[in-house]
Amino acid sequence: MSVIGRLIEIIVPVFFIVTVGYFYARRFRPDMTVFSRITLDVCTPMLTYSALASRNFEIAQHAALLAAGALLIVGAGLLAWPLSLISRQSPRTLVPVVMFNNCGNMGLPLALLAFGPQHIGAAVALFSISNLIHFSIGARITSRDARTRDLLLSPMMLATVLGFASALTDVRPPAVLLTGMKLMGDASLPLMLFALGVRLSAFEPKSLVGGVLGAVARPVIGIALALPLAQALQLDGLARAQLLLFAALPPAVLQFMLADRYRQEPEKVASMIMLGNVLALLFVPLGLTLGMG
Repeated sequence: MSVIGRLIEIIVPVFFIVTVGYFYARRFRPDMTVFSRITLDVCTPMLTYSALASRNFEIAQHAALLAAGALLIVGAGLLAWPLSLISRQSPRTLVPVVMFNNCGNMGLPLALLAFGPQHIGAAVALFSISNLIHFSIGARITSRDARTRDLLLSPMMLATVLGFASALTDVRPPAVLLTGMKLMGDASLPLMLFALGVRLSAFEPKSLVGGVLGAVARPVIGIALALPLAQALQLDGLARAQLLLFAALPPAVLQFMLADRYRQEPEKVASMIMLGNVLALLFVPLGLTLGMG
């Protein structure tokens, strides 16, 4: 199958689910509060733990990829800081948007479709590393009042720590329990995409104009850093493709939640995130093409 055909197989199902969520929300205006809480507090932690604790996931095999992901996040922040000053944007608004990508509700389903369920552990590990940095350094950048302790004790972070502990020690629950966790975790992937479509429905085109800088800078800086990082860390094949997909993703929806919590220009952050997810139609195929090339 050609690269274009493969890209279509990967991209179309993702944006189909997002589109269903968008039109459902335009018609019924659902209250997503409980839906989102269950996804974030139950299903996604189950996905994270079950993937990291799986016997198919060996952390040593992905050490270079995880290092590249962490360096990419930190490097993006270092480049975004002077960009925010030049553009006269608040660093507390722009820098976290550029640093952290939508590796959860877009990255995980894309990785599942692109690389198969046997390799989803690497994508979940990148997602987990991103969350560890986001809930510590990222929250502090967003607001000096951020309570890192509360963030680090969230279900998502506990699942991440326990998952890495299981991967390192080979201590895990019985297989029958892991199967149940995996079933609940797998449900989070379409749920996150549906929720993204619902969020997109709340924004009008005119409200997205102010988000152009963050929406474009996130994948452009990510890809620009990922290419030399992949070469420096000798990533090739699947690991290189995983990193390039990770680098090309749009800004993280989670950053809007933090910006809203700490009153850090949430409307501007929302416009960056929403426009970035629309532009993913351009940048995600680019990242996949570079990764598969």
